[in-house]
Amino acid sequence: MTALLLDTCALIWIAAGAPISDTATEAMRDAEAPAYVSPISAWEVGLLVSRGRLPLSMPPQSWLRAFLERPGVELAPMAPDTLIESSFLPGEPPRDPADRVILATARAHGMRILTRDRTILSYAMAGHAWALEC
Repeated sequence: MTALLLDTCALIWIAAGAPISDTATEAMRDAEAPAYVSPISAWEVGLLVSRGRLPLSMPPQSWLRAFLERPGVELAPMAPDTLIESSFLPGEPPRDPADRVILATARAHGMRILTRDRTILSYAMAGHAWALEC
């Protein structure tokens, strides 16, 4: 089974206990590897909170730490090579830098991205990544 990489939207939905698709729930349950969170998601969560678009009951640092303490969840590696690779993705990758880093991370480690982001899903449908809609 392939490891899962949670896109930031999936991270937020799962942390909030919002419903995700049956397919995504099954993939998370059946995964032999942990579900990974990209460090770039910490940056995105911070931006959302600072702009008033993501209300949290605690500081974003504590919120993310609490999510990462869940069983079966780990922080994904983020090597400089992966960051550079995000600038050279094949095809027509998303313009969003965070999406590019998530895609490059998934590609570098053979992970499947769990997301609702239509741009990432379209990029995956073009054969450049592996994604699952949540």
